Formats: sequence, structure tokens, C-alpha cells
Amino acid sequence: MSTVTTKPRPATAAPAGGPALADDGRIGLRGNLRHIGALARRNVLQIKQDPESMFDVLFMPIIFTLLFVFVFGGAIAGKGNQGEYVNYVVPGLMAMMGMNIAMGVGTGVNDDFKKGVMDRFRSMPIARSSVLIAKIVVELGRMMVAIAILLGMGFLLGLSIKTSVLDLFLSIGLAAIFGSSLMWIFILLGLAMKTPQAVQGMAMLVLMPLQFGSSIFAPTTTMPGWLQSFTDVNPLSNLADAARALINGTPIGNSVWITLAWSVGITLVTMPLAVRRFRQKT
Repeated sequence: MSTVTTKPRPATAAPAGGPALADDGRIGLRGNLRHIGALARRNVLQIKQDPESMFDVLFMPIIFTLLFVFVFGGAIAGKGNQGEYVNYVVPGLMAMMGMNIAMGVGTGVNDDFKKGVMDRFRSMPIARSSVLIAKIVVELGRMMVAIAILLGMGFLLGLSIKTSVLDLFLSIGLAAIFGSSLMWIFILLGLAMKTPQAVQGMAMLVLMPLQFGSSIFAPTTTMPGWLQSFTDVNPLSNLADAARALINGTPIGNSVWITLAWSVGITLVTMPLAVRRFRQKT
């Protein structure tokens, strides 16, 4: 009588320090979180090795606050009334910080491909989305540093919180949520463009109309009708108005909910596209 010898199925090897992959090749939530944490630590160590990469976060809030308060403050609020303009422009600049820092995510992803860093990630049994999410986590940390410096400058120039500390933190959280959604757009640009310079050029084409065609720097009542129509639907205007209302105690209206809706909508559309593009590119 013949016997049949069955070959045992090899177990899926686990990466060093990480969980074993499931039979279908998927990685569980716990494994994803471990990978995101490890990759975020790698990005933080990169910043530690290259402190100059923090210059934009450290100096951009200072330069922008001084520039807009003392150059445009007198013209908008009246000569000698720059203090009133501080309470108007600083909440708006919180929205601007998120957008400018989000641009750096796209150039960083593109640069990692140029340096071959992504080839190392490709050889590892990690979730592709964890590479992108780790970048967003670190950039959100950079964004919090920029907003802290911005508020510090605002307080030095006379910024006053007319509501409560809780409302201030709510405005910061709203800016972080919207900023993280914008990062997915710039990640998608970074994956689609060939060079970091191309990413920066395309980003500026997006940034300039959105920033200056909004209520960040000046009230929209003096703008022509066609431009007011654009500012009404501009998500940066809604974010600036929401942050301004939370800090100054003015009527909030629907600006918070509209900002949250924009954030969710942008993330739901661009995040899957960015992850798919990342998988195809690597």
C-alpha cells in the first residue's frame, strides 16, 4: 500500500520586531500601528540629523506675522490700529501654516523616491499606507510647532483670546484636521510629478489663488463680486473664519462644519488615490 507524504506548509516569517503577516498578505491594525510608529521615528531622526529642515517651521510664522501686521495692518485696520489686525490675521495665518507645511510632504515623498529610500521600504513586509501616514504624523508635529510659534508672536504683538483656552485648542485642532487632508493632495502630487521642483511649482499654482483669494489677510467685503463668490467656497476662507470666530468670540455660523466637511471629503477622495499611486510606483 502506497503512502502519500504531504509537505508541511511553511509559516509566514515575521519581520524583525514586527508581527507575522496574515495568510492573505494583509497586515492587521496592530501591525500597521507598529509600522507607522517605526517609520515616524525614522522621519524624526532625519530631522534630527538635518536641523535645517526645521527652518521653515521656525522662521516662517515669525516672518509672516511681522510682515502682514506691520505692512498690511495699518492699511486694513487703520494707522496705529495694528493691534486690532493681529486678532484678525493670526487665526487666518493658522490656516496658511497648514497649507504651506503640507506642500513639504509632497516634495519629501518625491525626494525619497529619487534617493532610493522607497526601494528599501519595498523589500520590507510593511503596509504601503503606513509609509505615507507616518509622513503625515511627523508633518502634523511640525505644523503644531509652527502654530505654537505663530501664537507666541501673536501674543507678543497683542493677540488676545476673547473666548477660552478650550476654544483656542479647538481652533488649533480644526487647522490640524484640515492641514492633514491637504497633505494627501500634496502626497499625490509628489507621487505624480517627476522632480521635487515640479512638485513645488505645481503647489505654488495651487497655493497662491487659495491663499490670497480668501479671507485670511483681509475682509472679503471690498473684493469684486466674482472674487467674493470664489472666497465663499474657498475652504481656506471657511477655516480662517472658523478659527477667527473661536478665538474672537464672533458668530461661528456653519464655518466649522463646512471646514470639517471639506477635510473629510478631500481625505476620502485623495487618500485612496495616493495609496494606490504609491503601490503602483513602488
